[in-house]
Amino acid sequence: MKPYVAKMRGGPLTRGKPHIADALWSWLGAFLGMALIGWLSSHYFAVSSLLLVGSFGATSVLLYGAPHSPLAQPRNVVGGNMLSALVGVACFQWLGDGWLAAAMAVSVALLVMQMTHTLHPPGGATALIAVIGGPTLHSFGYWYALLPVGFGCVVMLMLAVLINNLARHRRYPLHWH
Repeated sequence: MKPYVAKMRGGPLTRGKPHIADALWSWLGAFLGMALIGWLSSHYFAVSSLLLVGSFGATSVLLYGAPHSPLAQPRNVVGGNMLSALVGVACFQWLGDGWLAAAMAVSVALLVMQMTHTLHPPGGATALIAVIGGPTLHSFGYWYALLPVGFGCVVMLMLAVLINNLARHRRYPLHWH
């Protein structure tokens, strides 16, 4: 029992000084990524916020704030979000929009992402949004995975490649597969 409880204490905190230049590149990427999605949504779609999926905020944090993370690589961003969207829609269609569907969507999305090597934490939110998103989003059915999720991920990914590689000390992606 003692070793189990001891693990909960964690280890020593090691944190370097934050670099303002790195933080500014992250800010620029997140701002431009979300602004581009918002602009595209308001200019080309009947619903002005169609492409602004809540989980894209967290995706932006990974793409621009932690571009070297395995969770921020293209396969994870696109695959994790799209697979999770499909799982979320299936859970909504089978179980409705209650707590059971929400719990099932997030947990099955996690399982699917782990089994397909596409783990992307915002994918859990993408699945949840498919369940609790409301009538407009529910009317998309399985198309939710393609538009707004797939399209939005590709737009953010293209911008992440451009922005992250402008800085000399950044390289994105680390791998495409």
